[in-house]
Amino acid sequence: MPDHLKFYIDGAWVDPAVPNRIPVIDPSTEDVFTEISGGSRADVDKAVAAAKAAFKAFSHTSRKERLDLLETCLAVYNKRYDDIAEACAREMGAPIAFAKEAQAWVGQQHFIALIETFKTFEFSETRGTTLVVKEPIGVCGLITPWNWPLNQIVCKVAPALAAGCTMVLKPSEIAPVNALIFAEVMHEAGVPKGVFNLVNGTGPEVGQVMAGHPDVDMVSFTGSTRAGVIVAREAAATVKRVCQELGGKSANILLPDVDLEDAVRKGIGACFINTGQSCDAATRMLVPHGLHDEAVEIAADEARKQVVGPAFAEGTMLGPLVSQAQWDKVQRLIKAGIDEGATLACGGLGRPDGLNKGYFVKPTVFGNVRPGMTIEQEEIFGPVLSIIPYDTVEEAIEIANDTVYGLAAYVQGKNMDQVRAVAAEMRAGSVYLNYPDSDFYAPFGGYKQSGNGREYADFALNDFLEIKGIVGYGN
Repeated sequence: MPDHLKFYIDGAWVDPAVPNRIPVIDPSTEDVFTEISGGSRADVDKAVAAAKAAFKAFSHTSRKERLDLLETCLAVYNKRYDDIAEACAREMGAPIAFAKEAQAWVGQQHFIALIETFKTFEFSETRGTTLVVKEPIGVCGLITPWNWPLNQIVCKVAPALAAGCTMVLKPSEIAPVNALIFAEVMHEAGVPKGVFNLVNGTGPEVGQVMAGHPDVDMVSFTGSTRAGVIVAREAAATVKRVCQELGGKSANILLPDVDLEDAVRKGIGACFINTGQSCDAATRMLVPHGLHDEAVEIAADEARKQVVGPAFAEGTMLGPLVSQAQWDKVQRLIKAGIDEGATLACGGLGRPDGLNKGYFVKPTVFGNVRPGMTIEQEEIFGPVLSIIPYDTVEEAIEIANDTVYGLAAYVQGKNMDQVRAVAAEMRAGSVYLNYPDSDFYAPFGGYKQSGNGREYADFALNDFLEIKGIVGYGN
């Protein structure tokens, strides 16, 4: 790659139509460490035209050809693994160990899961004399966020390739370097020209243009609910498919028979992972009234053990937030929790001691949080846990579901019949019982304002396919 100022369009690195530099900031230092170009409508038009021209040939490639291509992509990804992890550490502040063990790793795992799924995926079936086939939907606009960049890039690009689609990727302008490395991976793997394209830029200047483009057949968007509404509105005029994974405010219900010590300490991890910048973070911990005070003490103790520091500093467990805007938002919401009367058990406003530069926040735990408080309703996207007492399991379920979001929910308890019964009542796309391991074959997506469509494995493949019925085929 010549530099970070170029786009990847039609198999080549090209200059933007109009020069427009965007600084990329290292959140550990607040220093600009590189610049990218911000794209415009002309760049989107060029990329979409390349994808459209490539679609006819690529959509007719065989399963074996696409499978071989995906396996080559994985091999090259693995070769660039450390480069990808280091980019995540530099541009989004992920601690370097976490960047390697989680941020780069999830992209690798999505490739593996999709490849295994694709080997046996059925693209056709016969119903009587009708043949039902699944065909690639066409040119896809892929818009991805900064918080789990490789997770979202690979879980869109890999199924799009498997389906036989062509695509234009717009990664987040806040954390774009990992995506540029990913484009190098696609090029080295031999993805045919025009099949994969990348245009950097802002949401209004690139993302919205892609969403409304008449030659884009489908948009897959991950980001905030606010931005998702804009994408859907732009896409509506051309009646294209829109698949979205949006915000969340996930409840973590600790049932009365729970192992409190274990559940609360692991609950801190489920809330604070990635410095709390996860759409499915377990940010609302619901505990029985009689266990509330003990739960708050355990949570505060565990939160104080979190080592906050720069991404490349040895021993860092929680890096900075990604930007000044994100830091300001988290400070505003912590203040709202204090002002509205929640009990501040640890953390609070300002930076941790000794960290005077960088977007660092104090790991924060609130107790005695009441339903309807700002911190109980708004997505915070920082290491802030709200502990909410409840009287009955029925009340806990009601509180958990009383949100505009429905991305994830968590349930902890020893009696699996009760745990499963509570899971059945959760209005969320994913429910995690007793902190299970990651499952890249499970569907991922939300109810309500957390989005529509599903990602991961065969669920993702179906989002990139159209269904055609050929009636009378068997006559």
